[in-house]
Amino acid sequence: MAITLNNGFKMPIIGLGVWRMQRQEIRDLILNSIKIGYRHFDCAADYKNEAEVGEALKEAFDSGLVKREDLFITTKLWNSDHGHVLEACKDSLKKLQLNYLDLYLVHFPVATRHTGVGTTDSALGDDGVLDIDTSISLETTWHAMEELVSLGLVRSIGISNYDIFLARDCLAYSKIKPAVNQIETHPYFQRDSLVKFCQKHGVSVTAHTPLGGAAANTEWFGSVSCLDDQILKGLAEKYKKTAAQIALRWGIQRNTVVIPKSSKLERLKENFQVSDFGLSKEDMELIGSIDKKYRTNQPAKFWGIDLYA
Repeated sequence: MAITLNNGFKMPIIGLGVWRMQRQEIRDLILNSIKIGYRHFDCAADYKNEAEVGEALKEAFDSGLVKREDLFITTKLWNSDHGHVLEACKDSLKKLQLNYLDLYLVHFPVATRHTGVGTTDSALGDDGVLDIDTSISLETTWHAMEELVSLGLVRSIGISNYDIFLARDCLAYSKIKPAVNQIETHPYFQRDSLVKFCQKHGVSVTAHTPLGGAAANTEWFGSVSCLDDQILKGLAEKYKKTAAQIALRWGIQRNTVVIPKSSKLERLKENFQVSDFGLSKEDMELIGSIDKKYRTNQPAKFWGIDLYA
C-alpha cells in the first residue's frame, strides 16, 4: 500500500519509526522489519542512530535482502542546522551510507543556535530556555532544502510539526511544494482541520506517534495512551484485531501515512498486518468522536519553552 506524493513518487503508507531505538537493537530491528515487509523507514539526525541504521541498510543491500530502490528512507534536518542545510544533509547521507534520500524533512519549524553539523544539540541559554536563532527564516531554510532536490541528493522535501499558518506560508514561498507534513496525530489528537488543509493543497500527511506514544510517551511525558480507550478496545474485539491495529487502520483510512515504532518482533508484525480489513464508515465516525485534542509529544520538557503555546 502506498500513496502518491505531489511530485509523482510513491511513499509506502506504513513505515517504521526509529526514534528512541537503542543503537544495539537497530541491526536486528531493520533486518527483521524488511523480512516482515516494511519498505519505509523514518529516521532523523536527532535520533542519533543514523550510523547504525546505515550499517543495517548496507547489510540488507549487500546480502541481497532488498535493493535500495525498493526502500523509502526519510530523515530530518535538526533545528540547530537550519543555516547549514547542505552540510547537514550530506552528513546524514554519509551516516546512512546512501547516495540519495527519498524524503528530507524540516524537523521542527524553528532554528536554534548552531552547535556543529550533525551534533543535533538543543542548546539552552543561561535562562534554561532553548536558544532560538531569530536570524534565519523558515523561508531561507526552505529554499536551501529545494537546492538539495536540484543537486540530486533528495527526491522529495517536506515539513514536520507545521501548523496551518506555517504550512500555508511554506506553500506560498516555495518553488518546490512540500510533499509531506509529518505531524503527531492519533485518535486522541486527530487534528482534522490541519490534515484536511494539507491534503486539500496536495501535501500528504504522515502521522508520527500514530498510537499516541503508548508506554514510551507515558514514561517520558506522563501522557495517557489512546490504546486503553474502551471504544478502541471494543472495536478491536469486534474486528478481532488489537487496539493498535484499529488505530493504525483508522489512520490509513484517513489517507495518512502511519509510522508506528516498536522494538518487539511480534509488535512489528502486528503493526504491519492492517491491510486485511477495513473499518466501516460508522466505526470511523465512532473513532472520530473520541478526539481529546491531546498532544502526547511535549518537547517543552527538554527545551524550557512551549513552542506550541
